[in-house]
Amino acid sequence: MAASDPGRAGIRSRLLWSGILAVIGLILLFVGLTVADGTAAWIEVAVAIVLLLVSYGLQYVARREGVYRDRG
Repeated sequence: MAASDPGRAGIRSRLLWSGILAVIGLILLFVGLTVADGTAAWIEVAVAIVLLLVSYGLQYVARREGVYRDRG
């Protein structure tokens, strides 16, 4: 397996995006729970939860691809 394997690049890309989404989600969650108030806070917290769930989903898909991909 070469480092330039297209399957491996896709897995790394998904893991990178899941990390970026997780960081953005955590920042929004922190801001929504500490700084913001009213409706803006609830919207930020809801968006943060959605981003964290999407991040988890991307990680799950990337790990599953890494484990079950064809080693051929």
